[in-house]
Amino acid sequence: MLRSVYLASELLTTFTEELGGVLLRPSEDAGKFSIFLDGEVIVDRKKDGGFPEITALKRLVRDYIAPHKNLGHSEKD
Repeated sequence: MLRSVYLASELLTTFTEELGGVLLRPSEDAGKFSIFLDGEVIVDRKKDGGFPEITALKRLVRDYIAPHKNLGHSEKD
């Protein structure tokens, strides 16, 4: 749960204008972690083999909601 809170806070801080909010919902399935944008799964921990790195997650979310937004240090590999 702590990692989910961290990722959510990072997304809210980075995309203050673009995101209307982040919903954290507990799952009955242990270890389940998914991120949806407009009803589409963009991250699935089990399918993707683990949690995404924060820079990769920010780029992925940016590509969906604000393709022209500069992410600063997250732009570098």
